[in-house]
Amino acid sequence: MQTVYIHINNEEAVMAEVDELPQSSDQFILALNPRKRDGKDLHYLMEGVSKVMIPWWRITFVEVIQTEQEEEVFTFIRE
Repeated sequence: MQTVYIHINNEEAVMAEVDELPQSSDQFILALNPRKRDGKDLHYLMEGVSKVMIPWWRITFVEVIQTEQEEEVFTFIRE
């Protein structure tokens, strides 16, 4: 799972998870657990919605957030 910020035209960015990053042939993004950046519910979704299909024509761009597990820190120790 990847955490992403989906920037929708004329809306606040939506934070969600995706199973896999979208391909160039996809028509929409399947966003899991959509929410505002601060974790609050989106006012335009009904209570209990856990998946949303957002069409590409509504999306400006998508930010992929790197998790701590993916982040690799290389340090060199001189002895």
